[in-house]
Amino acid sequence: MAIITLTTDFGEKDHYAGAIKGAIYSESEDFKIVDISHSVQPFNILEAAYIIQNAYNSFPKGTIHIIGIDSELNPENKHIAVKLDDHYFICANNGIMSMICAEIAAEKIVEINIHDKVATNFPVLDIFAKVACHIARGGTLEVVGKVIDHIKPIRNMHPFVNDEKNQIIGNVIYIDNYGNVITNISRKFFESIQKGRSYEIFARSYKFKEIFKKYSDIVNFDTPIENRNDEGKALVLFNSSDYLEIAIYKSDNSTVGSASTLMGLQLRDTVTVNFSK
Repeated sequence: MAIITLTTDFGEKDHYAGAIKGAIYSESEDFKIVDISHSVQPFNILEAAYIIQNAYNSFPKGTIHIIGIDSELNPENKHIAVKLDDHYFICANNGIMSMICAEIAAEKIVEINIHDKVATNFPVLDIFAKVACHIARGGTLEVVGKVIDHIKPIRNMHPFVNDEKNQIIGNVIYIDNYGNVITNISRKFFESIQKGRSYEIFARSYKFKEIFKKYSDIVNFDTPIENRNDEGKALVLFNSSDYLEIAIYKSDNSTVGSASTLMGLQLRDTVTVNFSK
């Protein structure tokens, strides 16, 4: 049974996500549809790229991923279908795929060219869903598009390193449901610049000198529980996706707050790492 996933900025209120599912099931009731997220911040390509990069490889090989972010067709925003890591991705060529393609080379990319056969002002429904169903039935990418050899890059995807190699300047690319702040600094990249040196991490007026392995490492479990005051403490760690994350232990916006609210960190804000010389 073919699996088709949906990642969009449509939210839950409107009919859009439901209409796409209906169109897919109209093609075949045997397809399996999985919602990854419909809560991407509108038109936020960085956020969508982070979500799909960290979700897709939990699915079986051959899964088809529809990404409905900033998908209106225009001369600068063409539509593509990509085969990568034995998965298929259907989206606009607006940079969404560049985060995944930075780690894994695409096996094939086509620029979708079936628009003259389908009248639409809702391309995720009328174009992306049709392409997904075509692939799910075993169809090839060349039938729905012409082969191209590159995709559009995304801004602020890669952190900056100074010439002296003693500073990384990264950006916030995602804020999760707990208000944890995720940067574009991966563990692999961090360690390639660090080379064993000590470091300080700066986020606005906050400074960190230690990267924890997990959230609860900030707790001193030798202290009696009634004497602890750990909830609300700030920490840094590499998260489950191996990206540098700034968090508040047991964050809750209604009580102790979150890294985003307490530190005033928003998407694209800078986070700096200074290494000893």
